[in-house]
Amino acid sequence: MKLLIVEDHAELLEAISETLSGEMFVCETAGNLDAAQEKIRLYDYDILIVDINLPDGSGLDIIRELKVKDPSAGIIVVSARNSTTHKIEGLEIGADDYITKPFDMGELVARVKSLMRRRIFSGSHMLSSGEIAVDTSSREVQVAGQPVDLTRSEYDILLFFMANQGRVISRESLAEHIWGDNMDLADSFDFIYSHIKNLRKKITGTGASDPIKAIYGVGYKFEAG
Repeated sequence: MKLLIVEDHAELLEAISETLSGEMFVCETAGNLDAAQEKIRLYDYDILIVDINLPDGSGLDIIRELKVKDPSAGIIVVSARNSTTHKIEGLEIGADDYITKPFDMGELVARVKSLMRRRIFSGSHMLSSGEIAVDTSSREVQVAGQPVDLTRSEYDILLFFMANQGRVISRESLAEHIWGDNMDLADSFDFIYSHIKNLRKKITGTGASDPIKAIYGVGYKFEAG
């Protein structure tokens, strides 16, 4: 899952990013309102963690703009202890949750995972499609009743496909989701082709049919059920 963290305190921003990256989330960061608005206009995110008090404006403006572009995105508001009004306003305009500074990183991780389950997986940490079952809490994958060992990139691609089953996904969207800010460093989509080839091989190696359909000139569609 891909996250955008909007926080103007550099040390806290780095700590949040490192913590959530350690939980296998793809994390991008923005230190002010302008940078955050540019990112949400260019890229798609599953969840945003937004500090309300930014040096060049209010994080509430980010929430308003994002909810117009992508109503399905999850949002966690970060607020100062005395910002009750901002918390309420954030929830009223579309935020899903809030956390008050200072906070424990373990609590933030739990809130992100809870929001991910509610927003993307209908409240469950178990995700299934056809013969494929994924436990998102343990990152364990079974295909046709057999455990399958996936790399981090293969797992992220599979989860992205399963969360978007039946939709045509472009190569660009897939690369952005897996690589985040580093996508621009890639000079081709060969790394995507390689990961998908390996993922297909591992799925069909269990005797299951290949659920990943190539859409010529566009990208892929996942249909397992």
